Amino acid sequence: MSEMLHRHADDLLAQLKEIILQLEDGHFSKPAAVLSQATLGQHIRHTIEFFLCLMDGRREGRINYDHRKHDPLIEQDAALALRVIEDIRAFLKKETMDFSLLLEANYSLHEDACVTMPSSFYRELAYNIEHTIHHMALLKVALNSEFTYMQLPPHFGVASSTTRYQLQRQS
Repeated sequence: MSEMLHRHADDLLAQLKEIILQLEDGHFSKPAAVLSQATLGQHIRHTIEFFLCLMDGRREGRINYDHRKHDPLIEQDAALALRVIEDIRAFLKKETMDFSLLLEANYSLHEDACVTMPSSFYRELAYNIEHTIHHMALLKVALNSEFTYMQLPPHFGVASSTTRYQLQRQS
């Protein structure tokens, strides 16, 4: 199981890297109308910061995605985003065993009402995979409408279950 999770997470991070490397100057931080004026860099930063929370969780024994840094440098500097992606990939190559985590989350809009529940590294890695695919789907909309020179990797932004279903229907 761990090998599959790690391989899939690494593949998604490699796809994000591939997209960043194709972007023309200035497009990483260019507002996109179809993303409500958010940038590709903001979506990529948001996505990789979830992985950074998972890395922090290894040290702290708890994970709280609400405590992301929202680092503006990552969303504005494509080279920095690439370095962070490589750091995450290196972490995932080393971290091959499951371990317990406490997940902290606040689902209230107006209260500081944090709930804590048991989780694990593998469970949160699976969540990060799904979260990444979700944001890749949003990126795909922007790339196909406003950055049409891009060559997207096969199945970019599509869940593996959807891809399997589509392939089964074709045969």
